Amino acid sequence: MKIAFLGLGKMGSAVARLLLKGGEDVTVWNRTTSRAEALEGNGAKVVLTPAEAIAGCDVVFTMVMDDPALEAVLYNGKALEAIGKGAIHVSLSTLSVALSRKLTAEHENRGQYFVAAPVFGRPHIAEAGKLWVAMAGAHDAVKKVRPLVEKFSRGISVVAETPWSAHALKLAGNFLITAMIASMTEAFVSAAALGLSPEVFLETVNSALFQSPFYAMYGNLMLHPPDKPGGTMALGEKDMRLFREAAHNQGVATPLADVFLATFHRAMEAGMKDQDWAGGYLQLQRSVNRNQ
Repeated sequence: MKIAFLGLGKMGSAVARLLLKGGEDVTVWNRTTSRAEALEGNGAKVVLTPAEAIAGCDVVFTMVMDDPALEAVLYNGKALEAIGKGAIHVSLSTLSVALSRKLTAEHENRGQYFVAAPVFGRPHIAEAGKLWVAMAGAHDAVKKVRPLVEKFSRGISVVAETPWSAHALKLAGNFLITAMIASMTEAFVSAAALGLSPEVFLETVNSALFQSPFYAMYGNLMLHPPDKPGGTMALGEKDMRLFREAAHNQGVATPLADVFLATFHRAMEAGMKDQDWAGGYLQLQRSVNRNQ
C-alpha cells in the first residue's frame, strides 16, 4: 500500500521510521520541513504540502498535537480534498470525541474511511515499537490497516466500529495516568515531609502493593524528570480538558478531573506548560508546600 504520513514530532517521527524500516512506501510531510527531510535517509519521500503527500495514497496517517492542528492540516492544508474515495485516514493523535464524530461524518460523506488509533506510550516507547494502540472504525478498514499498525505496536485493542469510541477510551486512559501521578505526588511530598526518602518509598510500595513497571517508570520520571519532556504539562491540560468535556456532554460529573485540571491551570500560570507532565506535577506541588 502507498502511505502518507503527516505530522513528524517526537512520536510521529518514530512511528514513520518504523513503517519505513518495515519496507513500506511512505511519503512524509511536516510543517517544519527539516523533520521530514531527516527521514529521507530511511527511504521516505518528502513533499512540501499535505495534499502532495496524500495524492494517490491508500492510507493516510496523521499524528499531530491536538484538534486545531489536525483541522488545520485537513482543511487549510486541503488534505480532506486530496484523500481519494475508498482511502483510509488513520488518526494516531489524542483527539476530542466531538472532532472524532465530526471527522467520521466528514469522511463518510466523501466516500473515505476514518479509523481512530490513538496510542499509549511516550516517545522512547514509540521508538522501540512498543506502543499500545486503541483502534476503532469500520471492520474492513481496521482489518486493512492493522498489519501496518502492528509494525509499531506491542498490542492492539479493537474497541468498536465507531471511531470516536477509541478517542473516548484514550482520554479516559490519560485521566487514569494523571490520577496516578497526582496520588504519587501527594504521597512523595508527604513522605519527604516525614523524613522518608521518596525513592525508598516508591520502591517499597510498588514492590509491596502495585508490582507495576508503569508505576516504577512514572515514579522515576517524577523524581528524576528528563531534560527533554516526553509529554508536557500543556498536553496533560489538553487531555484532561477533553476528558471532562466528553464526560460532561453525557451528564457525567468529574470531581477528580476537576481538581486535576485546576492543577494544570496553576502550572500554566506558573510558566510550566513545557515541563514534563509527570515531573512538573510533582514540582508544582512541592513549590506549593514550600510556600505555605
